Amino acid sequence: MTFPLLVAQGDPVEIGASYGEQARALIEGNVEDYRARFRAVDLGTTEVRRLGEAFRTATHEHTPRIAATLDAVAEGCGVAVGDIYAINARTELMLPAGMTATECTSVAVMPEMTVSGHTLLAQNWDWFPSQRPYTLVLATRDERGHEIVCLTEAGMLAKTGLNSTGVGVCVNLLHCDRDGVPGGVPYHVLIRAALDQPHGISPALKVTSLPRSASINLLIGAAGGVAVDLEIAPGATGRLLPTDGLLTHANHFVSDIDVRDAIYDIGGSSLFRDYRLRQLLASSAADQAVSTSDVAAALRDHLGFPYAICRHVNHEDAAELQSLTCSSVVMDLDEQVMLVSDGPPCGSAFREISLGTVFDSQSSAA
Repeated sequence: MTFPLLVAQGDPVEIGASYGEQARALIEGNVEDYRARFRAVDLGTTEVRRLGEAFRTATHEHTPRIAATLDAVAEGCGVAVGDIYAINARTELMLPAGMTATECTSVAVMPEMTVSGHTLLAQNWDWFPSQRPYTLVLATRDERGHEIVCLTEAGMLAKTGLNSTGVGVCVNLLHCDRDGVPGGVPYHVLIRAALDQPHGISPALKVTSLPRSASINLLIGAAGGVAVDLEIAPGATGRLLPTDGLLTHANHFVSDIDVRDAIYDIGGSSLFRDYRLRQLLASSAADQAVSTSDVAAALRDHLGFPYAICRHVNHEDAAELQSLTCSSVVMDLDEQVMLVSDGPPCGSAFREISLGTVFDSQSSAA
């Protein structure tokens, strides 16, 4: 099985409409799957749509291009617009249940440490197994000529990805005592906002100015050799930079940001995964010889199985706590190439997707 690859081009409305039409069945399935998760935190369909509409208002105010795209996605797939914004804000809507499934381990490797001399960015995306059938790769080229390719859930515009300016983004779930304030743009809109900038990493980092109601970690890198990790909480942001050519992150705060980190209420593998990923790459980095294959191998690591960097379902866990590595992504930001696995990388081949060729033909989820 490989994730569907969808290609959409045009202005924001045209991109959204094309995406919605192509991914109709996947979006409908993803919305239905999240309805069950929202019900688990006492949110019925009517309330979810009302909350989604509120996030729509904030998205139109702060990121109007993205809002226009999401509105067109809803129209294109025939799903209520409030439902589309609700799944983009699924993190915010699930916050009342507290931190349950933690997701993702990320790494940036600076060019002076790589065999190619390129900047590498990578992560494992760990989430609920039921979402895996509704995952896809989305490639867009807008009227400005700006191109993005990203892994995402159906109905969302980005998760992990890179763009034609050489900027890449990885994401990690965070949770702290500041979360849950009203307002703000949805979690996954923040990710798209970082990728949607056609002038490189400097405007991408302005994502810190957007209001939010849930914490998020963004590891942002750029071709040519820079990476910045942003621990973004409502009303506060922390910054981390590479050390010895590596920058790793999991699901806990590392900077001196003024928050109470909720990870310590549940403990778990986040407390070693970032260190473990650095440990696995340190020797190759010291030799200035890290390759994409080395990064992919590190993302297959099973220390602490099943709650490892490469995560697997523990069927003894309650259903709401079960998670696995739904996908592994390795990006060469200079080559503008993304390697994507469908499922845990220990047993799934990586598919190569290049911005240089992805628009040569249109693909459909049908």
